[in-house]
Amino acid sequence: MARSKFEILGEYLRPHWLKMVLGIGSLLVVNFIGVYIPLLLRSGIDELQQTFSYDRVVWVASMVMLLAAVMWLVRMASRIWLFGVGRMVEYDLKQQIFNHLLTLEPSYFSANTAGDLISRATSDVDNIRRLLGFAVLSLANTIFAYALTLPVMLGISTPLTLAAIAIYPVMFSLVHLFSNRLRQEQLDVQQRTSELSDLIQEDMSGMSLIKIYAQEENERDAFRDLNRNLYGANLTLARTRNMLFPLLGGLASISLLVLLWLGAGAIADGSISIGDFIALLLYVERLVFPTALLGFTITAYQRGEVSIDRVEYILSVEPQIHDAPNAMPLPQEDVRGWLSAHNLNFTYPDAKTPALEQVEFTVKPGETVAIVGPIGSGKSTLANAIPRLLEIGPNQLFLDGIDITQIRLRDLRMAIAYVPQESFLFSTTIKNNIRYGDPVAEQDEVEIAAKQAQIHPEILNFPQQYKTIVGERGITLSGGQRQRTALSRALLVDAPILILDDSLSSVDNQTATQILQNLKEGTRRKTVLFITHQMAAAAIADRILVLDKGRIVQAGTHDELVAQPGLYEELWEQHKLEEVLK
Repeated sequence: MARSKFEILGEYLRPHWLKMVLGIGSLLVVNFIGVYIPLLLRSGIDELQQTFSYDRVVWVASMVMLLAAVMWLVRMASRIWLFGVGRMVEYDLKQQIFNHLLTLEPSYFSANTAGDLISRATSDVDNIRRLLGFAVLSLANTIFAYALTLPVMLGISTPLTLAAIAIYPVMFSLVHLFSNRLRQEQLDVQQRTSELSDLIQEDMSGMSLIKIYAQEENERDAFRDLNRNLYGANLTLARTRNMLFPLLGGLASISLLVLLWLGAGAIADGSISIGDFIALLLYVERLVFPTALLGFTITAYQRGEVSIDRVEYILSVEPQIHDAPNAMPLPQEDVRGWLSAHNLNFTYPDAKTPALEQVEFTVKPGETVAIVGPIGSGKSTLANAIPRLLEIGPNQLFLDGIDITQIRLRDLRMAIAYVPQESFLFSTTIKNNIRYGDPVAEQDEVEIAAKQAQIHPEILNFPQQYKTIVGERGITLSGGQRQRTALSRALLVDAPILILDDSLSSVDNQTATQILQNLKEGTRRKTVLFITHQMAAAAIADRILVLDKGRIVQAGTHDELVAQPGLYEELWEQHKLEEVLK
């Protein structure tokens, strides 16, 4: 059952209920004082009409100033508490969104753009902050103003009060009439903002590609179109707001004019005193501001309501890959590195053919196994399945004889160092990129990992060596350097299992072969799965698995496989031909 907006807001506010109560309580005190001050003035004015007393004037003036000062201090406290609650909810929501995103599987980020997620986590959360700060303060203040002021006004003069507030139902009708329109227009603005954020994020990441293909003009046109759409959506929203707000302010002021017109006659016929009239004027003035502000309050609410839906859309997504109810711990020091698959099958959503079908293999601890095959044969799918980056059914993949779906996800991934096809580097130093998996690693440990990955000599040639900033996604490094830096990062964590998913594709055959040789010699207890198209590097592995159309069609050593007809022999012959043609 879907939760209402108020239930969701209640959940946001629950941790901060005390400050919310203090803030709203302070507003109640402010409004009590605001109601009392006109009564004090009425009493003073009526008394002075009877007998003028300088001391009485000083006393009334002093009391008004004192109460006004107290009201100002309490109002400031209410703003600090209520706006502070908005800020704390903003902090909580951003942290909650980020923590939740970390639990989601990689496929979620393939289906949802980074720009849209960033917009929801920043702009939309900001709108919710305004809703829980300004809108709550304004709404509470309006409710208290009406609840406390109207009874007193009616007690002074019912006919004048009813005449003064006769216009208010029209104002509330206007607010209701514009409410849905404002909500739809605000939703359009948020969506246009997300689209523009997506384009900016993509273009900043792909700037080199834009320049290589000379697409600056096309991207400029695309940005102009999206920017124009956002401008149009904001302009439409601004027109509606600028139509509603002056209308509300003007209608609210009419009540003051009505009171001035009718109040003069009431004083003349003795229905009310001058003090009563002054008090009524002050009370109507007290109602004009919160009523006129109602338009801004409704806008803040509509923005917040739209943003709540957009934020909850993220938070409502359940992670597809998570720990089983009785998942068992597996300390890294206890992992031997024995991998096996039994009738492993996997089909991507909406795909007609399986990516993996009846896959069977065993990899012994410390063994280096190469996995080769044509493009689309299922190699990367297999690599992603082992650390559960894909959701695999139970009793298909095993680590040390334990079903991987029954191992705690964190422990499983701590036991596996995985280097994917695309080597992602952060915009920080090479040293920090290498020690990402172990942030407290010492310099000598970083250098040992870099030497194993054959990147150390090149790093020493950089101007700042290991302190060199690599830029966003490692843009200042070549493809091969990025891949070997990513490999260094995996080697530094010293996990029992190392999976290389074609992660040396930009490295020459000689270097790739040397790296694999280093892995075989220097990592006694590492189990290495080496997915590659580089046949020379694959040839020195302990064993080779040949994948085709999701199935293992051959398995054995290099010498065994080249001696028998089959796919591996074809791939090897193709490799030799390419070497000759170089």
